[in-house]
Amino acid sequence: MFSFIFLKFYKYKKAFKKDKKIKFNKSNLHNWMNLTKKERFDLSKNESNSYLKKRKTLLEEIRKEYKSISNNDQKSL
Repeated sequence: MFSFIFLKFYKYKKAFKKDKKIKFNKSNLHNWMNLTKKERFDLSKNESNSYLKKRKTLLEEIRKEYKSISNNDQKSL
């Protein structure tokens, strides 16, 4: 009975631990190293995906702006 309760508590504890959002920098190096290898991998993967999304949106904005500028230049000619 005790082991069942312990396992349930451990499972919930892990669920709360997944909500951590730690970005790697010099000030939190100790916190980063206390994470497990899988947690570090997941955090870096999430960070990489968010960076990729930001780059894609920025690139699309630049393309739209370039199109509008090129269209204005063609109309003025």
